[in-house]
Amino acid sequence: MEQQQLEELINFDRKHIWHPYTSMSSPDPAFPVAAASGCTLTLCNGKKLIDGMASWWCMIHGYSHPVINEALKKQLEILPHVMFGGLTHEPAVNLAEKLIDITPEPLEKVFFADSGSVAVEVAMKMALQYSHARGEVERNRFLTVRSGYHGDTFHAMSVCDPVTGMHQIFRKNLPQYLFAPAPEAPPEIAFNPDSIREFTRLAKENSASLTAVILEPIVQGAGGMRFYHPEYLQRVREVCDRLGLLLILDEIATGFGRSGKLFASEYAGITADILCLGKALTGGYMSLAATLATRKIAEGIGKDGGVFMHGPTFMANPLACATANASIDLLLTSPWQQNVGRIESQLKQELAPCREMAAVREVRVIGAIGVVELHKPVLLPEISRLFVELGVWVRPFGRLIYLMPPFVINPEELSRLTAAVCTAVERESE
Repeated sequence: MEQQQLEELINFDRKHIWHPYTSMSSPDPAFPVAAASGCTLTLCNGKKLIDGMASWWCMIHGYSHPVINEALKKQLEILPHVMFGGLTHEPAVNLAEKLIDITPEPLEKVFFADSGSVAVEVAMKMALQYSHARGEVERNRFLTVRSGYHGDTFHAMSVCDPVTGMHQIFRKNLPQYLFAPAPEAPPEIAFNPDSIREFTRLAKENSASLTAVILEPIVQGAGGMRFYHPEYLQRVREVCDRLGLLLILDEIATGFGRSGKLFASEYAGITADILCLGKALTGGYMSLAATLATRKIAEGIGKDGGVFMHGPTFMANPLACATANASIDLLLTSPWQQNVGRIESQLKQELAPCREMAAVREVRVIGAIGVVELHKPVLLPEISRLFVELGVWVRPFGRLIYLMPPFVINPEELSRLTAAVCTAVERESE
């Protein structure tokens, strides 16, 4: 792209296009991307960046993978889209079968949606409709934990952390639900039973008005990039069973291997009543999500001819389903566990020096997730430019500089990323 064209593109973007979590009056820099392949983004000015974000955690196979490309092209020539009301198609059926196969029993009913946020909305509506169908209309509230994040749509916002969840401005417009303290016990130390005490109290004292508990298993994502003990999740499941509450697990960020397990709930050996999937579902190619439920929930909602009241226009889009089928097959036939284990070991080793830097509060790693938490928030425009100068793409938020690279990243590429993080943190420490 010629320099004049590039400047025009950047200027128009800056003047007219709203980017995520960005001010239009003083927008953060947006670097124009011309192409992407493997773990490398190529900017329009020719500069190449190693991607440490996997495009917000979804591009697990890297960019432009030939297997997924071929599946997408093949489906494009046959059936790019058809409404899902009253119709069905092979890619959707195959994908539902795969998801039922790889998720824990007794999840066996699949609802396809457009995005992770919508999958959460669907899950919450399922819980509410289930209670309503049982004649328990007073059970219409949710219990969750602090430092959680479930999306940007309105009901999803209501169960995000009111402070770290980025939605404080809407608090008066959202339903007021219950928040237990964030799980404090990290996975690597002995579980402290006291850490679940307040959650248990809130659940017990409000059980008559609660329909479900919703949380992210083991790894809390955009609400704080925190990891917690599997036994906490086991205790949550026990509380839900004892009090007759549904358990919604949001595995949108953790599903498909990111934590080192195919699904993070496997660390605890428990099953959700409702499970939300998204992000890496299509290998990052298309927007698609799925909400899985048990037969008990589906039959409860369908009692006396009841129907579930949701139906996105692009539900089960064939192109998206075809790419998801290819991505899941590619993942399951690849040495993804070894790859994630290798990434985890390298992140632990190469981010360790950050622990000694003055700006750092904590360094933590699980699976293909490495987090450096600082004492103070970073200035995003400045640190973004620094990372680009260093030849990597890393996008921190708040006090968190983190890496979630594609699973196919090689050791040399990952070392470029960790070295850049150490450089940035060192500058923050000056």
